[in-house]
Order: sequence, then structure tokens, then C-alpha cells
Amino acid sequence: MAAHITIRKAEGTWSVRAGGAVLGESSNALELVEGDYPPVIYFPRDDIAMAFLDTSVKTTHCPYKGDASYFSVVTKSTTLGDVAWSYEAPLEAVDRIRGHLAFYTNGDVTVEEI
Repeated sequence: MAAHITIRKAEGTWSVRAGGAVLGESSNALELVEGDYPPVIYFPRDDIAMAFLDTSVKTTHCPYKGDASYFSVVTKSTTLGDVAWSYEAPLEAVDRIRGHLAFYTNGDVTVEEI
């Protein structure tokens, strides 16, 4: 693993909400810490209501994690564009995040320990 990336099981139970809806809760989430960035919680895909997510055309590349695919959250009143991402085929060093989703916590989306 890249020396500046740490992945561990996130203690407790975590929730993600968007547009007034609970998208998921998990006691199997992972916490990824990369350098000086704040920790990011990665939820197992099985713990997320994928019916609320639409695949986006956006992709990005991280030299340490690989190619990220993005998702928009569709609520009754709006679509929150590109607020979730996943590494479908992460680099071997961070393979633990395969099958997990992370969310931007930009005010429209909240991720919190419950």
C-alpha cells in the first residue's frame, strides 16, 4: 500500500443520508486515510440502497488507488450529481475498497457515525 494511505475497519455503525433519505447504514464500513486529508468512510455496496444511485459519466484517476467511477444520487426533488464514487478495479495495494462506495459530504450528503 502507498505509505501515505491507511485502510482500516471503521469502528461503530455509519450512516449516509441524502435529500432526506437514508441511503445506507453499515457496521462493516472502512475508513481510508490518505496523507493529510480527512478520513473517508467507504460503505460496502450491499449496505447502500443502490436504487437511489445512477451511474455518472464522470471518472477520475488516482495514481495510488486507480480509476474512480462516479454516481449521482436521485431523490424525489433533485439529482445530486457526482456525489458518490467507487473504485471498481482498485490497485492491488488498496484492494480492500473494492465493492465499496464513498460520498462527498458537501451539505447535501451527510456521513456520520450513529
